[in-house]
Amino acid sequence: MRKAAALLAVLLLGLTGCAGAGALGTGDRTLVVGIVANPQMKDAIELSGEFEKANPGVTLKFVSLPENQARAKITASTATEGGEFDVVMISNYEAPQWAANGWLENLEPHIAANPSYDAGDFIPSIKESLSYNGSLYAVPFYGESSFLAYRKDLFEQAGITMPAKPTWSQIAEYAAKLDDKAKGVAGICLRGKPGWGESLAPFTTVANTFGAQWFDKDWNAKLTSPEFKAAAEFYVNLVRNHGEVGASSAGFSECGTRYTQGQAAMWYDATVMAGTNEDPSASKVVGKSGYAPAPVEKTQASGWLYTWALAIPKVAKDKDAAFKFMSWMTDKAYVQRVAKEFGDWNRVPPGVRKSTYDIPQYREAAKAYAQPTLDGIADADQRKAMANPVPYPGIQFVGIPEFQDLGTRVSQQLSAAIAGQVTVDEALKQSQEYAQTVGKSYQEVQ
Repeated sequence: MRKAAALLAVLLLGLTGCAGAGALGTGDRTLVVGIVANPQMKDAIELSGEFEKANPGVTLKFVSLPENQARAKITASTATEGGEFDVVMISNYEAPQWAANGWLENLEPHIAANPSYDAGDFIPSIKESLSYNGSLYAVPFYGESSFLAYRKDLFEQAGITMPAKPTWSQIAEYAAKLDDKAKGVAGICLRGKPGWGESLAPFTTVANTFGAQWFDKDWNAKLTSPEFKAAAEFYVNLVRNHGEVGASSAGFSECGTRYTQGQAAMWYDATVMAGTNEDPSASKVVGKSGYAPAPVEKTQASGWLYTWALAIPKVAKDKDAAFKFMSWMTDKAYVQRVAKEFGDWNRVPPGVRKSTYDIPQYREAAKAYAQPTLDGIADADQRKAMANPVPYPGIQFVGIPEFQDLGTRVSQQLSAAIAGQVTVDEALKQSQEYAQTVGKSYQEVQ
C-alpha cells in the first residue's frame, strides 16, 4: 500500500509536467544525468569534460533543472521506469524510500569492485541517510545541515553579540534592530518560495523546535495545533516584517544572492551556503560572516540533515559506466579537481568525506565554517530536533512518499500567508485538511 501511495504521489507530481528528457544517444555509451541546478552541480558539469577525456566513447548529457522541476521529472521517470536517466540526483529523502520500492540499483557490488573509492570515508550520518537495509543506494555529492550566517560587521556596529547557541526569539530581536530598509538591508533572509524542498525546509525546523508536529504518533494531523500555529505565525511575521523584499518567491538561490550582495544582515539556511558567501568571485561579503548553530526554542538543536547524492535507476542501461561517472564525481580526488580548476577551496562540495577536512588548504579556506558545518551535521539528530515524538523519519521533511504533494500544498499556503493573501489561520486550516487525508491513509493500515 505504501508503494501504491508513492506511485500516487508521483502521478500527482506528474501533473506539473514531466516530459521525457530524451532517449539515450546513438550508442549505449551516452549517459543521461538528471541533476539539480545549483553552483556545485554547475561546477561538476564544467569539469565533466575531464571524465569524458579519460573515458573515450562515453558521452555525458546533463539535464539540469531548478530543484522543484528536477524533483518532479526525476521522480516521475524513476518511479514509472521511464528510462530517461542513467544517473539521477536525489536526496536522503528519496533514497531509502526508493530503495524499498525497488526503484534503485544497490551500489554495494559496484563499491566492492572499486576499493579505492573508499566509501568508509563518508561521514557516517550522511552515509546512513542514503542506505537501506545496510546497503548504499546513493553516493553523496555534498552534505549539509543548516545554520545561521550573520554579518559580524553589522552586529558590531549595532552593539550586538551573537550567542554561542541563539534562540529564535533572540534572532527576531536582532532582525528588528538590523533591518535597514533605507540602505536596502533586510534584517534576515528566509525562504518563502513554494515547494516542499524550498520554504518548508527551514520552516519545518522552526516548527520542530517550537514543539510542533506534522503528525502525532497515531497519525493525527497537527497543523492547527497551538505549537504549529505559533511557529507559523513567528516565521510569517519575521519574514514579513524584517525579511527580504519579495520573500514569498525567494528560495535558496534568491536568498544567497541577496546575502552575498550585502542585502541581508542574517540568513538561515543550508550550511552549504558558506562556500558561496566566502567566494571572492561571487560575494561582496567575503570574510565578514560568522556562522552560528541553527536557532532553537524548546529543543537542544534544530539543524536539518540533508545530502544531494547520485543514484542509478534500476532500469538504467549501462550501470557500470553510470557508477564510474558517479565515483568520479564523488571520490576523494574530486575536491582537488575543483580547487585546482577554480582556484578556490570554498567551492569544493562540503559535508561528505572526512578526508576533505584533513586537507590543510581546505581547513584554512573554510576556517570560518568548516567546524560549524561538521557540528551541525553531528547534531542533526531527530531525537534532539523534535520536542515531541513523531511516527515519521526526517527533520526538515516528513519521510513519507505523500510529502512531495502534501508539503508542496502546505508550502503554497505558507507562501500565500507571507504574501499577505491569506491569514496564517486560513493557511493552516487548509493545510490541516490536506494533512488529515494523508494521516487517515496511515491510520487505516495500522
